[in-house]
This record gives sequence, C-alpha cells and structure tokens, in this order.
Amino acid sequence: MTDLYQTQRAMRHLRRAAIQRGVVAILDVGSSKITCLVLRFDGPDALREADGVGSMAGQSAFRIIGAATTRSRGVAFGEIAVMGETERAIRTAVQAAQKMAKVRVDHVIASFSGAEPRSYGLAGDMELADRVVTEQDVARVLAACDMPDIGDGRDVLHAQPVNFAIDHRTGLGDPRGQIGNRLACDMHLLTVDNSAVQNLVHCVNRCDLELAGIASSAYVSGISSLVEDEQELGAACVDLGGGSSGISIFIKRHMIYADSVRMGGDHITSDISKGLHIPLALAEKIKVKHGGVQATGMDDREMIEIESESGDWDKDRRMVSRTDLIGIMRPRVEEILEEVRARLDAAGFDHLPSQQIVLTGGGSQIPGLDGLATRILGQRVRLGRPLRVQGLPQAVTGPAFSAAVGLCLFAAHPQDEWWDFETPAERYPARSLKRAFRWFKDNW
Repeated sequence: MTDLYQTQRAMRHLRRAAIQRGVVAILDVGSSKITCLVLRFDGPDALREADGVGSMAGQSAFRIIGAATTRSRGVAFGEIAVMGETERAIRTAVQAAQKMAKVRVDHVIASFSGAEPRSYGLAGDMELADRVVTEQDVARVLAACDMPDIGDGRDVLHAQPVNFAIDHRTGLGDPRGQIGNRLACDMHLLTVDNSAVQNLVHCVNRCDLELAGIASSAYVSGISSLVEDEQELGAACVDLGGGSSGISIFIKRHMIYADSVRMGGDHITSDISKGLHIPLALAEKIKVKHGGVQATGMDDREMIEIESESGDWDKDRRMVSRTDLIGIMRPRVEEILEEVRARLDAAGFDHLPSQQIVLTGGGSQIPGLDGLATRILGQRVRLGRPLRVQGLPQAVTGPAFSAAVGLCLFAAHPQDEWWDFETPAERYPARSLKRAFRWFKDNW
C-alpha cells in the first residue's frame, strides 16, 4: 500500500513539473484504438492553484497542439495482452502526435479500461476541539478512513475525498479554514487489478516515456461527457468501447462509483463475422456502414452486398438484408445494456435524485441505440459527445474520443486525491475488515 502511495505521489509531482515546463502528452490505450494528444500549457502561470478540494483544484489553461490515433494492437478487454504489439502501436501514435505538434514529449498521462475496477465508499472522522481546520487535519481525516481488505494483487487507482462534514454541516467541498469540533470525510476508493497497471507502466517505459499520471477510462469519459448539471445532480456515464464498456456514476461533481463490463463493440463485430461467415475487417466495415438495432419494414428491402475473397464465386458475391444484420447485432447490444443495468442497480443508482444516463464511446454511434437503451436502462438516456477543448481537431471530436478528451481535463484539472496530502506516517490506513458501505445511498 505504501509503495503505491509513493508511486502515485511521484507521478503527481512529475505531472506538475511537466505542466510547468509547458508540454505533456495524454495517451488513451483502448482495445480498438490508441489516441495520443499533445497539450501545451500557456505561460509561466500554467499551474494556477485554485481553492478547494475538488474537481477543479489546480486549474490550468491548455490547448491541444498535436493529435494522432492508430488502430490498437495487443490490447484485449482494455488490458495489454501482447506487450510488443501494444508498444509499437503506442510509439506510432506518440510519434505522429509529436510530428504534428513539432515538439518532443517525455511525459505521458495514460488512461485504460478493464482491469476489473471495484468501488468502495470509505468514511473517517476526528476530533477538532473547536479550532480551524488545517491542511494537516484534512490529511489526518483521510488517514482515519477505514481501509477495506481490497484483496491480493490489487492496487488503488483513485482515492478521492468526495464529501466533508464539520459537526452537523455536511456536503462541504473544502473544510479548510472552517471551525468546528468534529471533522468527518467520505472517500471514494477505486481499486484495479495490479498486473494490468504494471503492464501499462512497463509498456509506456519501453516506449522511452515517463508516466506522469494514470486514470480509469470510465472516470475520464464521465468528466468529458457529463455536463455540469449532470455531474452535480447525479448521472451515470456509460462508455461503450471496443473491448469493454466502462460505467461511472457522478454526484456533487465527484465520481462515487465505477465499474466495467467486459463486452463492447468488438464483440458485436465478432458476432457479425461468425453469423455471416466473413473476416473481422469486413464485419467491422459492414457494422459501421449498415449496422443498427431497430428493424423497420424498409430494412427487409435494403440489401447489403458482401464481397469477400475466398476464391468461391458464389460465396464471395452474396446479398443479405439489413434486417438479418440487425438480427445479429441486437442480441449482443441488449446483453451489454442489460449487464450495465445490473451494475447500476447493484451500485444503488436508483437512489440518486437524478436518473440521467449518458451513452458515449465508439459503440454509442450505432443507429437506434438510444431508443433501445431507453427501454432497457430507463427513460432519461441521451447520447454524449466530449466537451470542446481548445485546439481539438475535428477528427477527434466524436464520442469515440470521450476518454481522450476527458484525460486532457483530468491532466489539467486533477481532483485532489489522498496522496496529495502529507498523510501522517503513523496513520496509514489499517486494512480493517469493516465493510465498505456505499454511503451515497444514505446521504443522497
């Protein structure tokens, strides 16, 4: 635990140093594509400290000066499966982005999906004896949170204070400078499989780059796809990626839950490939051009020509109706959405005041998906695109780039985390077996 704490602290210092030097790259390592964006931070005051323990602490002004995306290789279910292939793909994306930016980057901040994320709600409190809350008090109350037994082979990826209370006043964003007798804190802890993180760190280092930060794709997709009201009142972001689908729940501008479903757009492509007996590359092309999930009478008459190169003339020149294609795609899309619904129910999403669900990621572009999702997930469903950020090329403005754009915002506006405070050495959280309760069910 202590090793990870020190690693995360070291990465936060690297991020700060890179931003002060003016340039940092962000790298979204997905199952279907790898995206690299190069950010330039303006002027010597690039890192302006903002007041508050929250999603906008440490604001920075940045613009994107380089962007590149390449087909992902060696990544399955959002995790690295073949190191050499992933390394080559990362090098390709980073070199192309550097060429466009006309600048060399040494530090990258990376995001990844998969790795079996698990969420915990932690609580801690301490006596103040009627005095002003200091930075050290925030560190102590974070250290007082009961650490759950997260299990062997798992690491903490995010540890964010999401709510403070002084005496009877709760819902405080930043308790520093206020006076009271008792300080309490709620913290959200996100743990992931250790080997998936180590593989990513090793792969980035093999590309002669230094990792200055790491984030969950589900988290950063939520940052870029949910508008402020949704982040404040409560909303879920579902990032339908290639190898996995990330889920994150936000309220009061903080993430309070994240999870991942090990299915995505690649599984739909695989179903089409098997159903029509065609290569995966052709199945992907047909999915993008003709795919859908809602069949109408017109679709019986819309015929799709399948041209393959097996050498068998009759097999190579076939026609299938769009209705047949939809019949192959729809069951898998329903399965993914039903699994997402089960995860949201388990998280207590129905206890939040707002039931907004935002679909983003490349998989969200399937025609008719919003209608099907409304039936399975609930009435308040919309399709989300990433927020506009300065210098973002048109080619990377679609929903498939929500995680990449969110990672830019995460790099520039990091929410304070546990390792940003000088936690008293004698008070590292003990691994108690107290159950990690989902406090937001009670509080909101």
